[in-house]
Amino acid sequence: MLAIVGVLVPVVLVLIAGVAFVLPRLGTHAAAPAVNMNCTLIVPPNPLTAQGLATPFQLTATDPNQGPCNEANPNQAVFVQGAVIDPATGQISIYNPLVIDKGTRPAKAPVVPKFPNRDIVALWGGGNDSVTTLQDTQGSLQAGNCVNGVNGSPFGQVWYCNAPAFFQAANQAIAANKLKPPSPGTANDRQPCPTVRDFSIVDQDQSDNVTTDYLVTSTGRTAQMTAANINALPGATKAANGSDNRLLDAFIDPALGCNPWTAPDLADPGSMVPAQPLNEIQAAMYQANPIALVPSGDPMVLVNGQPNLEKLNAYRAGVDQPLVQSLQQASTQNYCSNLLAIGPQRLQLDSQWTLQGLSLDPAVANSLFTFLAQRYAFSYGKNGLNCRQLLGKPDPVKVKTNGNGIAIAATINGTGVGGGGGGTGSNPVNCSVNGTVLTGCSGTSTINGQTCSFTLDQNANEVKITCPTKG
Repeated sequence: MLAIVGVLVPVVLVLIAGVAFVLPRLGTHAAAPAVNMNCTLIVPPNPLTAQGLATPFQLTATDPNQGPCNEANPNQAVFVQGAVIDPATGQISIYNPLVIDKGTRPAKAPVVPKFPNRDIVALWGGGNDSVTTLQDTQGSLQAGNCVNGVNGSPFGQVWYCNAPAFFQAANQAIAANKLKPPSPGTANDRQPCPTVRDFSIVDQDQSDNVTTDYLVTSTGRTAQMTAANINALPGATKAANGSDNRLLDAFIDPALGCNPWTAPDLADPGSMVPAQPLNEIQAAMYQANPIALVPSGDPMVLVNGQPNLEKLNAYRAGVDQPLVQSLQQASTQNYCSNLLAIGPQRLQLDSQWTLQGLSLDPAVANSLFTFLAQRYAFSYGKNGLNCRQLLGKPDPVKVKTNGNGIAIAATINGTGVGGGGGGTGSNPVNCSVNGTVLTGCSGTSTINGQTCSFTLDQNANEVKITCPTKG
């Protein structure tokens, strides 16, 4: 799951561009007893064709005795993302099929996309439930080359159809110089903009879920997120999948002055949208070492709580990551080492911007910084990848919460950041260097043309400034 803590309870509304934005509220991996977190998605016939894409997927309960599953419920909603590549030109377009409740009709009929018959189509799914199970319709799972997991062990919230063929076509187009993914660029901190394979932003189950949005009416019916439907359905709310990809594209990138890679939306002419496959292609091309790849301890690739090579490779194939011959090649301990070496430092470096950024879930954290801090702490801890035990090193990030359990500050390697000063209960000390504010007096700044590093030593009550010696 995306969030440090994972589950999905009440709803949060944030007003963005005039549309109410519905996000799942993330709490713990244990579901609230009243909410059925195991849902089934009925895949329409011929899902990789234009008509199949425009036929709504249907959501229902895997076990009705556990309660219903409804697309309007942000704790259960499931989302589908599609991508289409023309192998002759390398052009990629996005089309996000609609999900409706079984037996209902969409609030507005989906747009039938237009693309050449030679194009290669793939689908990815993300759910706010815990486990999404795919159900066949007239051979749809085979026709779509759909993968839900292995040997009766589902990945969880995610799945894909025909993704390996799509990525193969994309990589061939890149090699032929037909497709040129844009560089992620440089962030406000003068570091490369992060990708979904950057250890500064990954969690215990990276590369999961999608960036699809839907409109939900007051009667619980859904429609594709298009300009036409927004105008036709006043008062409809915007529902989204809480995902690693959305966190990067809609929250981290804007905070750090970066821009996600976008492609045309076939359902909404003139609209450019981000997508999970775009993120993975860009990361594969530009992410510098060390590269974060799904480790063997990722909860989504375990079988009965144990690492499983077949499931690990099945998951990696769906996000265009290299397959491995052994579990040791996807060492969770190595993953943790890189998470420890890279994550806290950039979390602290970027805090001057992320403290001003919106939290993905205001019920969990009061800013983007505190959301990322608690997400890191969970991933590093025993309920995530258990890095502390694997490395024998304590969590460098400690989160402070208020009386409502909302993260309001964090301490990173002993330095307090955010309101409340982490674990100390006092406000953090900031340094202003020629007008540039260094939160927690940590980071780098330019003095007389030289890049100097600042470190706050709380025990000595000193700010240590190190500048290179001129020749």
